[in-house]
Amino acid sequence: MKKPAGFNERMQHQNLIVFDMDGVLIDVGASYRDAVRQTAGLFFQPARKAHRLPNPLFSLSDLAAVKHSGGLNNDWDLSCLVISLLFGQVQKPLRHDHPEPWTRYRKTIADCEVTRLAQFLQSTPSPLARLLEEKGRAIDPFIAGLYEGDVGSGNVIKQIFQEIYLGPDLFQSTYHGAPRIYHGKGLIARETLLIDPQLLKRLAHNNILAIATGRPAAEAHYALERFGLKRYFASVYCLEDCLREEERIRKTRGQTISLSKPHPFMLDAIAGNLKDKFRHCYYVGDMPDDMQAAANSRFGFKGVGIILSAPDRSALQKKLQRAGARYLIDNFDELEEIVRDMS
Repeated sequence: MKKPAGFNERMQHQNLIVFDMDGVLIDVGASYRDAVRQTAGLFFQPARKAHRLPNPLFSLSDLAAVKHSGGLNNDWDLSCLVISLLFGQVQKPLRHDHPEPWTRYRKTIADCEVTRLAQFLQSTPSPLARLLEEKGRAIDPFIAGLYEGDVGSGNVIKQIFQEIYLGPDLFQSTYHGAPRIYHGKGLIARETLLIDPQLLKRLAHNNILAIATGRPAAEAHYALERFGLKRYFASVYCLEDCLREEERIRKTRGQTISLSKPHPFMLDAIAGNLKDKFRHCYYVGDMPDDMQAAANSRFGFKGVGIILSAPDRSALQKKLQRAGARYLIDNFDELEEIVRDMS
């Protein structure tokens, strides 16, 4: 088949641009981030004096400080860490050792008293950031025991989060079971686009676009379909891609590793599987782990840190720079200029 005029020239000048999703293509401040906050709030509701807890428990900017500290693969991990930090401020009884996780959770938390936690949250500026600095990332054993397995098989924290984020209908269709705690509207409906689809269309015309996200595949494709973006991306790598490769390595090499960011697995897989040639490659993200993944890639990805949706842009800018960002932008027009200038 005869190639169109200018085909070879255009192919030689293509760049590969890989996007993270959350905080980059999609504004998740009112969905994923608030789901973390609401997960923590619902977790402590069975406790005595729970009515004294502030609502919301903490600010999203305080939560962002923990998220941007790096080393958290997803917002389930973030929820577990946040709950563990808060649990350290709770007056606790002897813990119940019931083998069923939901029963163990409800009995133990019902015997807890949260007045001290309420006072701490109400009197301390940035309580999460302070607790992280003072206590570190060690997870309380009781909390860790409620974060094992998956939704439907005993992971209490992940299930509360998914019920809040998805809402009853999507939760039921995804996990084939009814929610246990949350029956309100799913926060996924709050998500909005951060990028102009017309700009994305222009980028896709002269470049190869892809996505590398820690989202589960169902949630990533749901967002792409909802906002009509799927057509612009040559490939989409998600959580399951990392998990499958981790399992293959475990079985063939006997090694247990994490391929989630900041590991460059997804970026290297996207670039390595492309049949089309490209000149430069970029990874657009809003987390230090994104920039580290770009820097660690064997394909020489240039990290583009975007601070478009950050509660504290100045603080995030410094963290992205320390993590190795090649460029820092606060709108996508700047990305278009960077890619054009490098072509």
